[in-house]
Amino acid sequence: MSVTQQSDARSAGSFARAGWSVSRVGFGAWAIGGTWGHVEEADAKAALHAALDAGVDFIDTADVYGDGRSERIIAEVLEARGGERPIVATKLGRRLDPHVAEGYNAANMEAFVDRSLANLRTDRLDLVQLHCPPQAVLYDPEVFGALDDLKAKGKIAQYGVSVEKVEEGLKAIEWPGVVSVQVIYNLFRQRPADLLLPRAADKGVGIIVRVPLASGLLTGKMTRTTSFEADDHRSFNRAGEAFDVGETFAGVPYETGLEAVEALRPLVPENATMAQFALRWILMERSVATVIPGAKNADQAVANAEAAALPALSDEVMEAARDVYDRLIAPHVHQRW
Repeated sequence: MSVTQQSDARSAGSFARAGWSVSRVGFGAWAIGGTWGHVEEADAKAALHAALDAGVDFIDTADVYGDGRSERIIAEVLEARGGERPIVATKLGRRLDPHVAEGYNAANMEAFVDRSLANLRTDRLDLVQLHCPPQAVLYDPEVFGALDDLKAKGKIAQYGVSVEKVEEGLKAIEWPGVVSVQVIYNLFRQRPADLLLPRAADKGVGIIVRVPLASGLLTGKMTRTTSFEADDHRSFNRAGEAFDVGETFAGVPYETGLEAVEALRPLVPENATMAQFALRWILMERSVATVIPGAKNADQAVANAEAAALPALSDEVMEAARDVYDRLIAPHVHQRW
């Protein structure tokens, strides 16, 4: 990464096609919905309040996170706060059973939008994302025409696509109505920077980075003996049993991830946590509009937001991080996603 690519993490992230500027650290609301172990509702609300108090103004959720629990918690917090609302992005499609391309039709998508409107207690959704759809969906003009119709009806303000693979993101940004692409990008998943991120920036498409901490591996707190609750995807999806394996530990074998974390640990700046370092590394890429780490409590939410204030990482640190990726991680993930 060259110096010209480095970015002030505290500057606003851009969704140029949508005309939005947002905080470069957002709030990922998957964990407060489900499949990350139990989170008390009071803790979930405290995490959201803390993030918003810290200046976060972008929240990402989905209709399947806790079967709507995440959306409903967000609605309750925003109603309690009043005042100016952050941008709330949600997703649709994963309620389909089976999850097939044919299910992404106008009737189903409008029904999903109506359900999210009710959960979020709003008249219009800020951003609706296709939720890692089958690849054929990205080639179907009827799907994007239906999304345009939902905009015309006033039910959604903007739409985007959440993808698993770089190639899917490259296809998504060709649709003129797509204002955002959500993708996994972190110290363990560096391939998007090669082509997708700069091309999205050229087209004014905002990049939303999910799984920034590789399901917690990049917090530096996990060990070989760390255990996870039965309803935590880090327990039941390690081989992709429930959904794409790349969503769990960024697709990196757990033991390999632990080895790479130890190799990265000396690069963490003084007075920063490894998680903050991992977030700051992502924000060095100026094409990233916002990164959406999850938080199960207020302390985690504040620490995540504070990562944006860290000084820029040096070229030497960036090169060393890339070396760890090339040596230990890339053989497992680089060509898969």
